[in-house]
Amino acid sequence: MHTKFWLIIKDDTKKTFEVCSQASNDNAFSTKVYAMQKAGMNVTAVVLPVTNKNASRDVIKFVGYSREDGLYERLLAEHRTITAKSIDEWLDADDGN
Repeated sequence: MHTKFWLIIKDDTKKTFEVCSQASNDNAFSTKVYAMQKAGMNVTAVVLPVTNKNASRDVIKFVGYSREDGLYERLLAEHRTITAKSIDEWLDADDGN
């Protein structure tokens, strides 16, 4: 049984990825990525067990994807913008009654 996992996010539109961190529980990370997907963002969460083969984040690669430092933070900011916009639209629609 694996006790630690690499948390990786991929931006499938720009073909970039970031190895975010190691964690023993991926619930919060996976939930956040799922929320991004529901908002229409083209992202994927990857959770890899930490093994001897991938003990360093530098050896993790995906064919056709390039590494982007700060990707997770950029996607979180984009998600906040999308969420705020949808809330504003909802409030504007509610004012019309």
